[in-house]
Amino acid sequence: MDALEDKKLEQNKQEDSSTILGRSLLTGFIGGIFASLLGLFMYYFNFMEVSAKSFLLRSWTTAGWTDTWLGELVTILLIGILSIVVALVYYGIFKKIYSLWMGVVYGLILWGIVFFVLQPIFSNVPSIGEMEVQSIISTACLYILYGTFIGYSISFDYHDRTVAKNEAKATAK
Repeated sequence: MDALEDKKLEQNKQEDSSTILGRSLLTGFIGGIFASLLGLFMYYFNFMEVSAKSFLLRSWTTAGWTDTWLGELVTILLIGILSIVVALVYYGIFKKIYSLWMGVVYGLILWGIVFFVLQPIFSNVPSIGEMEVQSIISTACLYILYGTFIGYSISFDYHDRTVAKNEAKATAK
């Protein structure tokens, strides 16, 4: 009976690590879709002076379709896909830090990377010095919200699974 229980525990361990990663990637995709929709809303109501498609599409192409609903849809899907990479990075580096504040810091790090490090790549986006204060604050808040969603969701799931696994081991003994 003990050999059978050990085999089940080993199988559960393998399933837990793969399901946590899978859920983390799904969290990244959903977080990217949600954040880009919220960013689109903020752009249309003039909280921000640049839209997400200014970064992803208009910096690379000047085709007319980028100004239509199709351009918005493609941008939302691209952000969802890029967000999978962002979630994978968080999963790999910070998943064990079970704190809401790590997500906030991660969002600010992402904001800094996009608006300072990658800014020269985006020719259609003004630099931080040229942006209005309202736009800077709005984008920073959006990135903080995004980082908090990604970070806390992944950390909570990882913590929840490890606690459940440890409780299962204690019960089995």
